[in-house]
Amino acid sequence: MQFISRFGKFRACRRKGRLHGGLEQKGEELICRPEISAELERLSRLREKSLANMAAAGYQRLAFGSICDAISLLYKSDPSKEDLEGMDLFLVSEIKRPKDGSMEIKFFDRLKALEKLGAGGEHETGAKQLFDAISNSARAVNDKENGN
Repeated sequence: MQFISRFGKFRACRRKGRLHGGLEQKGEELICRPEISAELERLSRLREKSLANMAAAGYQRLAFGSICDAISLLYKSDPSKEDLEGMDLFLVSEIKRPKDGSMEIKFFDRLKALEKLGAGGEHETGAKQLFDAISNSARAVNDKENGN
């Protein structure tokens, strides 16, 4: 995967005219070789899959993560840098401190995170089944509360 990012640097150097002594031609010859081209394609697919998995992990964290550290932040009048560095504030989308001295914390929408999990990568992560199970459970609880 490092080669793919370095290949972008190769192209940037080529645009700036920094490749000398036939290096540009040799690089193009190597990239055109079927086995190298196939390996670059495989690495590119792997990178896309890895990014998709990282996004899914982020959405899972948004959907199911704890807000305990954000709540404890509300009760600290003047948190130190060390306090803040030790907190997991991944779920926080915005923190405001109005002039009256209070603190407002906004969180990312958990339902939107669940929807994103349900919409993408269903066959790889099983997120669709999880989303459906949560939706069905919520519907069943709602029906039970309404006497249906």
